[in-house]
Amino acid sequence: MLNTFKYALLAGVLMALTPQAMAETPADTLVIAKQIDDLISMDPAEAYELSGIEILANTYDRIMRFEPTDITKLVGGVAESVTVGEDGKTFTFKIRPGQKFASGNPVTAADAAFSLQRVIKLEKTPVFLISQLGWTKDNVDKLVTAPDESTLQVAITEDFAPSLVYALLSSIVGSVVDMKVAMEHQADGDFGYAWLKTNSAGSGAYTIKSWKPNEAVVLEANPTYRGGAAKLKRVVIRHVPEAAAQRLALEKGDVDIARNLTPDQVAGLAGNADVTVTSIPEALLYYIGLNLKQKELQDVKVRQALRYLVDYDGMVNSFLKGSQQVHQSFWASGFWASLDDNPYKLDPEKAQALLKEAGYPDGFSIDLDAPNFAPFTNMAQSVQATMAQGGIKVNILSSEMKPLLTKYRAREHQMLMVYWGPDYMDPHTNADGFAHNLDNSDAATKGKPLAWRNSWEDDAVNKMTEAAVRERDEGKRKQMYLDLQKKVLDDGSYIIMTQSTAQLAERANVKGYVQGSSADVTYYNLTTK
Repeated sequence: MLNTFKYALLAGVLMALTPQAMAETPADTLVIAKQIDDLISMDPAEAYELSGIEILANTYDRIMRFEPTDITKLVGGVAESVTVGEDGKTFTFKIRPGQKFASGNPVTAADAAFSLQRVIKLEKTPVFLISQLGWTKDNVDKLVTAPDESTLQVAITEDFAPSLVYALLSSIVGSVVDMKVAMEHQADGDFGYAWLKTNSAGSGAYTIKSWKPNEAVVLEANPTYRGGAAKLKRVVIRHVPEAAAQRLALEKGDVDIARNLTPDQVAGLAGNADVTVTSIPEALLYYIGLNLKQKELQDVKVRQALRYLVDYDGMVNSFLKGSQQVHQSFWASGFWASLDDNPYKLDPEKAQALLKEAGYPDGFSIDLDAPNFAPFTNMAQSVQATMAQGGIKVNILSSEMKPLLTKYRAREHQMLMVYWGPDYMDPHTNADGFAHNLDNSDAATKGKPLAWRNSWEDDAVNKMTEAAVRERDEGKRKQMYLDLQKKVLDDGSYIIMTQSTAQLAERANVKGYVQGSSADVTYYNLTTK
């Protein structure tokens, strides 16, 4: 718990960082302007939103990870090494000696085992990432163990390639929680969950000092971090939803980095010697989820018709120019086994013919939930206008991310526009979300992936997904994912539209900030200014 002095200090920091109060940011503080209203929880067993994953990548070390010094190579994090048993299903991790949590407690194998076990037992949104290894509430204590302080043993029941297991343990649920601190804050057997929603108990480069929803997150450097103390003592992530406000704050020096500038705002920075802009390819996909609880959407011809009523090229060549590219399959371009075919173009005549075959010659009305900020506002309006050309009357329901995601997870939408980033760098991460749904009931408990959220269940697609993840021949496995992407592209409950290219705008004195292709590989601790 923070004492009164620390609360007063943090309040002063936040006040000092308001645009009205400052001309430049403090020398020891990195200030980021970003859209962060998707933040729901800071518990790594629950966080599954991009902003939360990014913050937790900086506050927790993971069993496996991509280091800030090389975000292209998966290596051991808390674990120093790993060996695989002859059966291919038993993994023995050796924990790095001398590591400490921010609390000062030593990092042990027991903490790593506890962290994986609590993910399974809490059964929050990202549980499916590791429950697919065959872990359940009933068996996880036997399959995930710590024989001694430096040894973590993990047994899986599925025949998965070791590389996939390592990738899963590099995801958000592979974060290692300080067991002692979590259990000190346990309430009603929740493993510290209520407390960890707003606090941190990790061994990462930073600790969470405060979070005021829709205002700011304040992080403070952890001096015991195994990679060395962060270059800057504090990071403040301010919620600034408007791109124009982000640009103005950046130009005035009120923030060091602006993360959500639109192409027109980036263009407006041209010639400003105090600001640099860098384009970074991302694995982030923008798509529309089609809920098959909606009668009209149950017909595959209707879903295909709707794909012909989106002006993909028109969007990326106008208001999205420079920030996104057309991409229509569920695995991002530029990564192994990605399908780069984009067969759908705006074609109202073809769409109308498909709608007529499906029994909707006059179209129908439908709601589209969309976030209330750019580029979603413009994208939703574009979709509304082009779908009208096929007789589809789209009613845009605009909201902040948190209620939108809550609605999506309850599958109470009709159509919903949002983005999706991978949890780890293997095509199975997106295949498991977009294609795999073994229980389509409202009462489903074994994870609730995107296919479930959109009420889409296809036995053939499930089998294709399960076969691909078990195939050890790399060439065969790649082809299986290409085939699966084509199947989902044509039959699935999605309109995947674009892939993001981040445009990072920084003050010219900012150096060393690491932003990779996903939230998992965005790091603050090497930043200087």
